[in-house]
This record gives sequence, C-alpha cells and structure tokens, in this order.
Amino acid sequence: MIQTQDLTRRFGDILAVDRLSIDVQEGEVFGFLGPNGAGKTTTVRMLTCLIAPTSGSAVVNGHRVGQEDMAIRRTVGILTETPGLYDRLSAEQNLQVFAQLYQVQEPARQIERYLRMLDLWERRQEPAATLSKGMKQKLALARMLLHEPRVLFLDEPTSALDPEAARLVREFIAGLSQEGRTIFLCTHNLDEADRLCDRIAVFKNRLLVVDTPQRLRSQLFGRKVIFHLRQADQPLADTLRGLPFVQDCTLVDNKLVVRLDAPETHNPEIVRTLVGLGADVLFVGELRRSLEDVYLQLIKES
Repeated sequence: MIQTQDLTRRFGDILAVDRLSIDVQEGEVFGFLGPNGAGKTTTVRMLTCLIAPTSGSAVVNGHRVGQEDMAIRRTVGILTETPGLYDRLSAEQNLQVFAQLYQVQEPARQIERYLRMLDLWERRQEPAATLSKGMKQKLALARMLLHEPRVLFLDEPTSALDPEAARLVREFIAGLSQEGRTIFLCTHNLDEADRLCDRIAVFKNRLLVVDTPQRLRSQLFGRKVIFHLRQADQPLADTLRGLPFVQDCTLVDNKLVVRLDAPETHNPEIVRTLVGLGADVLFVGELRRSLEDVYLQLIKES
C-alpha cells in the first residue's frame, strides 16, 4: 500500500530525509519512530502530497507521488498532531465542510456515524473551540475517516492527551486496523507503538532498521527466561549452561537467568532437567526488554 524508493527531501543544505526505502503492506500498522527533527513529519507530508520530494519515488495506494497527487489526497486520511479545526464552527459543521470537500456520499449519515462512534454526538452543536483537547482529537479522527480512506497517516495521535483520551484513541486505532486499513503511525510513545504496530521502523533522517518489535528485541538483546527456584546454586547453573540450546546461564540469588533463542520450545526441557536434579521450580517468566530499550540502543548506535 505504501512503497518508497530512495525517497529524499532537502531544505536548502539540510538533508531532512535521506534515501528512504520501505514497503508497507495492506492492513499493516506500521510504526515510524525517531527523535524530534528526524524527518518523520516531513516523510508523512511527502507521502500525502503536501510537499514534493527532492528525489526518489513513492507509491501510495497504487498512485505515484508527484504524478497522481490528487488521487492520493482523495484516498488517504491524515491526522496531525494539531487538529487544525475551525474553532467558531460546531463539531458537526466542521465535518460538513470536509464532507463537501471530499464529496462524501450521504454526508449526514457519515457524520452521525463517526460522531456517535467517538462519543461526540451529544456535543455536535458546540463550537470546536469549547471542546477539550481529547474531544478535538476525536473530532479530527472523525474528519479523517469521513471519506472512508484505506490508508491512514497518524502523526502523534495521542500527544498531550490525558490517559483516558489517549486510551480511547489507541482503542479506536486498533479497531481501524481490524477493519483492514493500512496505518502509518508516527509516535514518540513507545509503549503505544509496541501495543499497536505489526512492524516498526526506527528512523533518524535515514532508515536504521525495520522489523517486528519482538524480533528487534531478540536481535539486540537475545531472549532471557528467569527460573525462580526455592534454592538455587552454581552447579545447577553449570548444568543448564551445558545444554546445547542454552547460550548462557547466570545465577542471581535463587534465580537462574537463562539466555536462549526459543523459550517456547526449550523451557519444558529445562524444567524437567531442574526437577530431575532435585530443584523446586516455583515459577518461570521471560525477562522482556522494552521497546524503549531497543529504540535507545539503535539511536545510540546511529
């Protein structure tokens, strides 16, 4: 649904986006992560035909950037960090304006559908200026969806929202993904990206890496499982270290921290080995690195 090849954007001597090549599949939630000034918003603006690339190419929903820009604008939805609503118009009137611009069929039905879906129907007559930040963001979501786009670009959709509003927006995004829409998500909220995204790209003017959050954790840090025992000692750790699939085993208090590639496959054998050696296994848990750990390591290395 979104393909770029060496997509590049310069602003004078400043190289904002450097030869970006990605391929986002239909129905995928694709996280685009990077620090401030990394070029994320510039990338979104190029892909939604708000600014032109300096060089390279991109195709969005089957249409080529720079050649079929109007078709791209008609078939994508965009949610920016700042909603950009008409403050003096009511919530309903804001949507009427954009329904007309997008030539939405049955605009009244679409407007009511999304206002109800986002719990704004009872506030539809109120000026946008009087709505809370969370309500404005929900109204912007409704505006983005009026023309039923299949490709959505979300730039910091939960920025500065309170926890309740942010949760509602995240749940709504998850629902859109289940409908099969393709979502390009720029966010600084790494927990949000971990929950929502099928794959993530870490970007700092150039692409650093693209993969699933789980595989990135495994590649950077490996997988570690903690076996909590009633009583652990060094001979137990030495025995586990000798198993062919165990990469390392460390004794910490009454815990054995085991590094291995496929815990789902090998954990039962480790438990059987420990029990056979007379150890009491209290419980087993995987030591999970956060996506924040992955992100900070990649940015540091870059």
